[in-house]
Amino acid sequence: MTRALNVHRAGPGLSVQDQGRPGYLAYGLSRGGAADRLALVEGAALLGQDEGHAALEMAGMGGEFEATEDMRIALTGAPMRASIDGVRIAWNASHSLPAGTRLSIGAAESGTYGYLHLGGGLATPSRLEARSAHLTAGVGAPVQPGSCLPVGEDGNPDITGLGVDSEPRFDGGEVRFVPSLQTEFFDPAEITRFETTEFNRDARGNRMGARFLPQGDGFQNETGLSILSEVIVPGDIQITGDGTPFVLLCECQTTGGYPRIGSVLPADLPRVAQARPGASLRFRLLSLEEAMEVERREHERRKRLRQTLRPLIRDPRTIPDLLSYQLISGVTAGDDLEKAIP
Repeated sequence: MTRALNVHRAGPGLSVQDQGRPGYLAYGLSRGGAADRLALVEGAALLGQDEGHAALEMAGMGGEFEATEDMRIALTGAPMRASIDGVRIAWNASHSLPAGTRLSIGAAESGTYGYLHLGGGLATPSRLEARSAHLTAGVGAPVQPGSCLPVGEDGNPDITGLGVDSEPRFDGGEVRFVPSLQTEFFDPAEITRFETTEFNRDARGNRMGARFLPQGDGFQNETGLSILSEVIVPGDIQITGDGTPFVLLCECQTTGGYPRIGSVLPADLPRVAQARPGASLRFRLLSLEEAMEVERREHERRKRLRQTLRPLIRDPRTIPDLLSYQLISGVTAGDDLEKAIP
């Protein structure tokens, strides 16, 4: 039997995603990949595997899945209600998914993008050196009910039952940015006002970008919209014709002519992508030197992520073969029995 994940039910935004396709900008194709790439790092840490493995990205809603063989899974990104055969399981954690059982994942409880990772990763066909679907460019397509997704061989089948403390990023907050080529076109007073303004995520937005509505007037610059179209990248903050900022995300176009007041740090892009409609954000301008230090610290934090994993605390009532586990000698049943980790 093929090692695969059967999709019985799929939310409208279900797609296969990995780290994307760097190197195709000159051909008009942005990197794409997961909207929240930090979630891929967290999933790889939980399963003890490479960050390049492809996972399922769930935009706002999950689905119902069944494994053809015993597998390991991890759940990261926007928390969603998840259960295996009706038994609730923890988010930001790794679990065993026995063959034939049903994994059900509901709507996001906070944030936007949740991720289902599998031991061995999804082994769907590679297109332009990546498995990720670039929906805007028509590379790949959303996953549909009835799909059978091939899964790679799992190199660490015994590592499971672990949790990770996810970096908070699902309810808005502060977003740091650096100057762009057009920041000087904005009056210093406008930049100060931009930093002190509270914004709310607009309902309009997708993997291309997110629109943020200011509490007050829009933002103007000296050149209006008379800027030549040039290369743009995820994180760029375009100020559209009505003075509203639009933050570009993973599937943004590759050129654009709107003036850019700045560019969001890669470390903070997951916070932008995960903001739900109505979420409140504020922007803070950093110097290039400050931004480089932020990125260096974030890089080091991600490298150490596996060292911060912790065993899940399980309810003994949900362990059907509890007596088969080696429990810690001398513990009291009332206080510490639930700490036995299979």
